[in-house]
Amino acid sequence: MDNSICQSHRLPLNLRLSPNKPLRHMPRQKWRLPLPFDKSSGTEGRKGIRIIYSYIYIMNSYAIAIHGGAGTILKSTMTPEKELAYKTALQNAIAAGESILQKGGRSIDAVEAAIRSLEDCPLFNAGKGAVFTHDGKHEMDASLMNGKDLTAGAVAAVQNIKNPISLARAVMDKSEHVFMSGAGAQEFAKKINAEFMPDDYFFVQQRYDQLQEALKTDSVVMDHTVSKDNKEKKFGTVGAVALDLHGNIAAGTSTGGMTNKKHGRVGDTPIIGSGTYANNKTCAVSCTGHGEFFIRSVVAYDISCLMEYKGLSLKKACDIVVMDKLVKIGGEGGLIALDAKGNIELPFNSDGMYRASKRSDQDLFIGIYKD
Repeated sequence: MDNSICQSHRLPLNLRLSPNKPLRHMPRQKWRLPLPFDKSSGTEGRKGIRIIYSYIYIMNSYAIAIHGGAGTILKSTMTPEKELAYKTALQNAIAAGESILQKGGRSIDAVEAAIRSLEDCPLFNAGKGAVFTHDGKHEMDASLMNGKDLTAGAVAAVQNIKNPISLARAVMDKSEHVFMSGAGAQEFAKKINAEFMPDDYFFVQQRYDQLQEALKTDSVVMDHTVSKDNKEKKFGTVGAVALDLHGNIAAGTSTGGMTNKKHGRVGDTPIIGSGTYANNKTCAVSCTGHGEFFIRSVVAYDISCLMEYKGLSLKKACDIVVMDKLVKIGGEGGLIALDAKGNIELPFNSDGMYRASKRSDQDLFIGIYKD
């Protein structure tokens, strides 16, 4: 169909034309559009204007992106086996979210499913793979936000919760609050029958070795900086953003924080506006990096503001925040973002970021290193 017809009838920009028989399970919208006059039909419109109408179906597109942390991630320090393991885990997480989107499910459900997949993988600093605190415990943070109505849920410093992202979802859906932390969040988790796991479920030898190394110098380290000789450093966080077939976007983030962290330290991950943000009018964002800098810069919301108030594109807004503003104050890391049109950005100012994305009209993308 002629694009001018679509433009004149102001079709939503995130929609694309499809055959009259839409794909199975995919939500569809019915539009009554004027088509060129067919003399054989003898149809005549009002005031002598000859118009016939035909009903066509227009299909929404979906999109999803995930990250597994950013930092000094170098190919020279990565074995082929480990690289394959990371890529497989990223692919599995995309598949978990995409399977929901394909069937017309909600973006908030896809985000939760993708992050749960990453939380269940010991390779990432979230859920099962969470790093150790100074006291040898695991304190986890998570948040998510629905761009459709700006509802949100977050938890901080929770222990023994198998999937912190689902507890954050419960805060959003089953309480009158947005943010719960510590003992209160634990009590809430018990009240809603959240899934708890014993300490040994979260024990990962590599994480334990990181703690022992950090205790020697009483330092707080990012994910897997294990020694002076090992140059690899990763800001351990996982996250997802998604656009569903209904045009709604959502974002979520989860982390185990820093190895050897003390005094109940909380980073940007559970803070709405800093580590996570979603608004249908602008974008959905999930961050990964040195949390203190992301908090001070209110990174996720800043990108949304640049789009809403200055009219910048998603790409331009991301570039300004990640490549300019954060760099100027010494903030290292990256983020994933998408808008309601399905545009995806995966910027980072570090040497690498575990990332993947998939759109309904594009092939799966998986990346680790700086290209």
